Amino acid sequence: MADNDLGRVAVLMGGWSAEREVSLSSGQQVLDALLSKGVNAFAVDVARDQLCDALVGKCDRVFNILHGTWGEDGRVQGLLDLLEIPYTGTGVLGCSLTMDKNLTKAVCHQYGIATPAWRMVHDLESCVAATNAIGSECGYPVVIKPVKEGSSVGVSLARENQIEEAYTLAARYGDVMVEQFIGGSEITAAIIKGAAMPLIKISTPREFYDFEAKYHQDSTVYDCPCGLSPEAEKEIQNTALKVFEITHCATWGRVDFLLDEAGKHYLLEVNTAPGMTDHSLVPMAAAATGLKFSELVYNILTTTVENQ
Repeated sequence: MADNDLGRVAVLMGGWSAEREVSLSSGQQVLDALLSKGVNAFAVDVARDQLCDALVGKCDRVFNILHGTWGEDGRVQGLLDLLEIPYTGTGVLGCSLTMDKNLTKAVCHQYGIATPAWRMVHDLESCVAATNAIGSECGYPVVIKPVKEGSSVGVSLARENQIEEAYTLAARYGDVMVEQFIGGSEITAAIIKGAAMPLIKISTPREFYDFEAKYHQDSTVYDCPCGLSPEAEKEIQNTALKVFEITHCATWGRVDFLLDEAGKHYLLEVNTAPGMTDHSLVPMAAAATGLKFSELVYNILTTTVENQ
């Protein structure tokens, strides 16, 4: 495919979610990669009242690298569908579903996919009850987190005397859930055009893989190869592909798991527009297959032509 077949490409970044700064970083690196491949691309820092003006008649397709609210929850996808502008990644249904961790877990649980025990809560009293129930059954600490945020924004590990503080933090971002804490490793599976990339095992000296560990700490260790047996790695990759299909995801994304000490994997969440920064996992997994960052970004963009 010639680069001029792609026309003008708008790279959507920024926005107003809690992940704005991460999205700006991802977006700049995506833009630089596209420009390096000769693509006629330009940046759009998304604003509520200017998005249509920035796109209509000014671009032929969109590379969406907005993270979090509006960018990954189906709303910008619905707008682009109405405007008939092709875009990268998953459509309205898959984004709406996977942005809601409660719905994602519930749907996947119905298909026999293991996920940490969880309960939805609506106030401090119900949070205390859910924490005590899960803590008594599965052990402390428990995870208290927003239902519709990414990058570990608003997430806390909590024991009996930390519930109020953790709930107050999570509730800043909307609906809240209490979840069983799996104290092993985090494993992530990048998916690109229907194929699961080599798994990455994540280790951090922090209490869990939080925002600091993801974006600011040099002490976080990423192992790729992940160190699992080929059979265990293949099993998790197959689960990731199944989750992607169940949740109506497409093109590219990332499925995150927790691995307990016995080696059992549990679905954590699905990301439909994962980070593309120098700390990000999808580029790292792609690199393990020999795919350079610029080629990865370009390949994702070309799906907007293939899917038209």
